[in-house]
Amino acid sequence: MNDTRHHGAALDGITMHNFSEKILEQVVHFHVMKLSGGFFLWVGSTPVLSNLAVSMSSKYDSMPLSSLVMGDPSDTAPNSLAQRLAKKTKKQVFVSCSLPMTDSNLSLLVENRIKKELELHPEHF
Repeated sequence: MNDTRHHGAALDGITMHNFSEKILEQVVHFHVMKLSGGFFLWVGSTPVLSNLAVSMSSKYDSMPLSSLVMGDPSDTAPNSLAQRLAKKTKKQVFVSCSLPMTDSNLSLLVENRIKKELELHPEHF
């Protein structure tokens, strides 16, 4: 039987974890779905799925492979975030980022908040 943990609900081996943070005067929501061998991370301020990137480690390269599954190819934020998280966690990572990541301060603060959550609650990733 699956257990339900802090801020998470277990459904058929997929667990969900949500957290929010006020970053540069806007509330940013983070939604993590832990999957078998990886996780899906959605980051945004409004409920929109505007892009999706996937990244995973490769035995042929020190940098994980990544690909934009949907969204604007000129927006490199989801790809690079997925790649850095795959490198850090050694897992397959799906990322959707519905924030204007053109602000480098915002993207840095968002990534730092994700890393903090990874350290505090590794069981959710």
